[in-house]
Order: sequence, then C-alpha cells, then structure tokens
Amino acid sequence: MSKIPLTLNGAEKLREELHRLKTIDRPNVVAAIAEARSHGDLSENAEYDAAKERQGFIEGRIQDVEGKLGNAQIIDPKALDADGRVVFGATVDIEDQDSGDTVTYQIVGEDEADIKQGKVSYASPMARALIGKFAGDIAQVQAPGGLREFEILDVRYE
Repeated sequence: MSKIPLTLNGAEKLREELHRLKTIDRPNVVAAIAEARSHGDLSENAEYDAAKERQGFIEGRIQDVEGKLGNAQIIDPKALDADGRVVFGATVDIEDQDSGDTVTYQIVGEDEADIKQGKVSYASPMARALIGKFAGDIAQVQAPGGLREFEILDVRYE
C-alpha cells in the first residue's frame, strides 16, 4: 500500500479522532445497544437498529483512521531543504493576476484539505500548479472558467 502524506498537524488530528472514537464513541454505542436490548423484542426495535448501524460506522471509521495512520508519511516542511520552493506542507500567499485578490493556502494531504480553512490537497489543480515554484513566479491553473494566473508572493514553512 502506498504512503499517505500528512502534515504534523493532520496526523495529530487523526490521532485525536482515533482516541475519541475508541474511548468515547465506541463505549457510548455499546451502552446504547445494551439499553435497546433491555427493551425486549429486537425485531421491531428502531433504537437497537440505529445503535447497531452507528456501531458499524464507528468500527469502520476506526479501521479507516488506523489504516491511514499506519501508512502515513508525516512531513514537516520546516525539516525539508526546500530553499524557498513551494513543497508539501508549505503555506503560500498568492495573488490572482486578474482580480488582484490575495489568498493564502497551505498544501496538505487529501484528508486534511478544507478550503474554508485555506488548506488545499496536494492533488488539487491549484497545489499542483504551485508545487516547485518560488516567490515571484507565476503559476497557471486550469480552472473551470478557463486558465488563471497567480503570482506567488510568499512561501512559508510553518
């Protein structure tokens, strides 16, 4: 199985989720199943069915998170010899050449991506256009509305 790139922060969030799933969510759903069983006939017990379904989801998510952490390649951009180049984990300030709008993105793993928090997946068209470039370079991104150009203003490794 191939390695899954994660930032230090992304790996920590997955560890926290796994801990919560195992110590809080799993025991809660087991208690809910036991409570539903105590109500008698399971064939028409909606609470029991819902709790079993929730248990299946939790167990599946635990396996998923454990698999991702087991195959994770945790990358600290500060430890890379990037020399000002945009790399995985870097935080990049860019300016849209058409509108003049500036935006900041951090290039992260697929599971960490959240555009509202300014985190874009390394596999996204934006990140692929930025990776390998330096401050002052122009990145061309094929967007749904056509080709867009962005100037890289700053590259940081936080």
